[in-house]
Amino acid sequence: MSKICIYGAGAIGGFMAARLHEAGAEVSLIARGPHLEAIRKAGLRLIYDGRELVYPLPATDNPAEIGPQDYIIIALKAHALTHIVPSLQCLMGENTSIVSAVNGVPWWYFYRANTGTVLDDQPLSSVDPGAAIWNGLGPERAIGCVVYPACEIVEPGRIHHLSGDRFSLGEPSGEASERIKTLSALLIKGGLKAPQKRRIRDEIWIKLWGNCSFNPVSALTGASLDQIGADPGCRVLVRQIMEECQSVGEALGARFAVSIEDRIEGAAKIIGHKPSTRQDIEAGRPLEIDPLMTAVLELADSLSIPTPALREVTSLLKLQASTLGLYKLN
Repeated sequence: MSKICIYGAGAIGGFMAARLHEAGAEVSLIARGPHLEAIRKAGLRLIYDGRELVYPLPATDNPAEIGPQDYIIIALKAHALTHIVPSLQCLMGENTSIVSAVNGVPWWYFYRANTGTVLDDQPLSSVDPGAAIWNGLGPERAIGCVVYPACEIVEPGRIHHLSGDRFSLGEPSGEASERIKTLSALLIKGGLKAPQKRRIRDEIWIKLWGNCSFNPVSALTGASLDQIGADPGCRVLVRQIMEECQSVGEALGARFAVSIEDRIEGAAKIIGHKPSTRQDIEAGRPLEIDPLMTAVLELADSLSIPTPALREVTSLLKLQASTLGLYKLN
């Protein structure tokens, strides 16, 4: 039986925990505050497929109580990873794999990437300042993961699955490893889609396409995806940012399997939804600016690719977030 720790048992982490438990894995949760207390008292509750299910999973805010794991699935915001590296050490055995179920350019991105640039086998300072994650965890432990489901915490200890059931997995090297096969099989047994991708970075860029365009525009305006798509000026701006993002991704060997227009249309059809960055502003949570936007700018600078639209929007968002106390300007 695989031992799996979900570090950050929030909306996505809790959803994964429940489905992996259904698959027969030995699942433990790292949570905090009222959410942790509610899980301890009444179990993790998940509204899924029209039913409310309860999972009496072990939960703690002290990783030392759990011990070494086969897999650690990190489901925190990307900017929180640096701060938890020391607490992950007690969860790591010789063969522990680490899955970062987070948005943006992941900390392990250039490990065995073979892009042919000076960036290969190097950490990015915008997502891994001082290489704390790279050196503290080891990129050889990393498994790539692109998250598609939408979930929300409706109250402490209670998660509502809204849509989506796919978690794409991939080795940084592109290999079809046994550890990928095992985790994929568990997720599938738990009722999810978990394709094993030889080119996981392609999917990272497709998702990042939307994250670095729709997210900041929504964050700055308060508009939903359909409102942004219906506004001619915003639509032009989103397209410009996507074009810049695609130029950076393609320079690193990424393939974009859909057109920009189709990507915009797909987002614009989602009525009333505001991306996570806007949700964080409205909830007063720190923003994921660096992994979604600053990282692309860092890559663009390294490759001498101009990104004026993304740069200007990122500057506006950082200033807005700093005035709200949700981002610290350097």
